[in-house]
Amino acid sequence: MTRVVVLLSGRGSNFKALLEADLPVTFTAAISNRPDAAGLEHARARGIPAIALDHKNFPSRAAFDETLINEIEKAGADLVVLAGYMRILTKPFVERYADRLINIHPSLLPMFPGLDTHAAALREGVKIHGCTVHFVTPQLDHGPIVIQAAVPVLADDTPATLAARVLAQEHRIYPQAVRWFAEGKLVISDGRVNVREDGVSQWVLSTP
Repeated sequence: MTRVVVLLSGRGSNFKALLEADLPVTFTAAISNRPDAAGLEHARARGIPAIALDHKNFPSRAAFDETLINEIEKAGADLVVLAGYMRILTKPFVERYADRLINIHPSLLPMFPGLDTHAAALREGVKIHGCTVHFVTPQLDHGPIVIQAAVPVLADDTPATLAARVLAQEHRIYPQAVRWFAEGKLVISDGRVNVREDGVSQWVLSTP
């Protein structure tokens, strides 16, 4: 069974969605750079090791990532899942876990990388917004896309209302992406991801 380590920084709603999805995986640890992260409670409630590594206690980003790698290796991760993890990872870290490190971002990448994506979508006047699960590369919010989901942008939307609608889709597509990985269905070729079903690689479009 695929062993999964989850990295988080906050409330861990995507982690909770993964836990509730009955996935064919074993969660071997949840690690946060914030000791007070509420998401660690989801792990503790299920008997999953919950590890707090306060990044403020480390002299550099590289030193922090080295310790983070040690904890991930002790947990024996086949897949590392970023679930609201708000630290920029160093290049050596990303390269170590190449093709087994995934993230969910609250926009339809490559549009609106970085923070405040919902405000940016409203500011730019786009009619469709959404979320993206992708393999992580050293470039911020970039990498082969596994699955996306889109929502309409309504005339009376605020960043908060749009975020809530997008979050519902995050909770739907992130478990699907992890399931595909665990089932060995994800095929990366030339920077693109296909999903192998019945021995055939194909593109998959996700709709709410």
